[in-house]
Amino acid sequence: MMTMKYAAKRIAMLLVTMIIVSFLAFVAFSLVSGSAAEIMLGTQATPEKVAALEKEMGLDRPLMVRYGEWLLGFFTGDLGTSISYKQPVWQLIAPKVRVTLCLSVLSFLLIVAVSIPVGVRSARRAGGRLDGVGTALNQLCMAVPPFFTGILLTWLFSTALRWFTHGKFPDLGTDFPGAVKYLFFAAISIAIPRVAMTVRMLRSTVLGEMQKDYVRTAISRGNDRTGVLYGHVLKNALVPVVTFLAQTMAEIVAGSIVVEQVFAIPGLGRLLVASISNRDYPVVQAIVVILAFWVVLAGTVADLINQRIDPRLRLGGDA
Repeated sequence: MMTMKYAAKRIAMLLVTMIIVSFLAFVAFSLVSGSAAEIMLGTQATPEKVAALEKEMGLDRPLMVRYGEWLLGFFTGDLGTSISYKQPVWQLIAPKVRVTLCLSVLSFLLIVAVSIPVGVRSARRAGGRLDGVGTALNQLCMAVPPFFTGILLTWLFSTALRWFTHGKFPDLGTDFPGAVKYLFFAAISIAIPRVAMTVRMLRSTVLGEMQKDYVRTAISRGNDRTGVLYGHVLKNALVPVVTFLAQTMAEIVAGSIVVEQVFAIPGLGRLLVASISNRDYPVVQAIVVILAFWVVLAGTVADLINQRIDPRLRLGGDA
């Protein structure tokens, strides 16, 4: 019961946060973008033509009325019309959202699949002969930016080995395996520094938990060290790691903007850069709100997972 109450409260907070973010984004772009009608008319803009087009587009109405309609349209799929592409914004960004989402999920799965077993193994072998080598390799992976790794992977797997053709991204709907194969190399470049950071954090939290009294008591009573590690220590050590992974999931989307440019992936990143260059503010505004929703959703999911795995958080779930 308490868990459901906590979940309901977190979901309510998510909705309130998104309404505030969407309002700020709408107001900000309404102030800085100037007249969308003037941008659409270009060199043919005259005061009379601008006023007529603004009336046709509904831009002469009060700000709050336009925001209310835009917010309602956000839930119904009507986000307005792109200034540059002259087509509905949602129709334009929906395919890009699927590509970026697929890239982000693939990157996140790689991070989790590699970092958790490597982090636990690193903690178990702390102080060993190869511990220094592992630490140095970890530091190197954290220092290399994803776009540089992406350039190297593009050269190796596209130019040298020809495992994929750079710039020829398969359609996600008709050739899903081919698209995933193409995205896999971009996901590696995004995942490498995040794997290193997660391994370092998990190693630190596991070693910290291993020094606590309950672990020493359990081992002194004859419990197997490995059993204590996986049965008790890892669960407690994962709480801060889950929060960090949620932050990672949010930042992956932002990091994919540059990586999509390197791999020529037709995702949200490329569309966002092009829309900013073209002053296509309805598209930019929609993408900003979608990215903000992704960030807030990742934090909410992390809180719910932590509240589920940590009894201390469950006891204080309604605090």
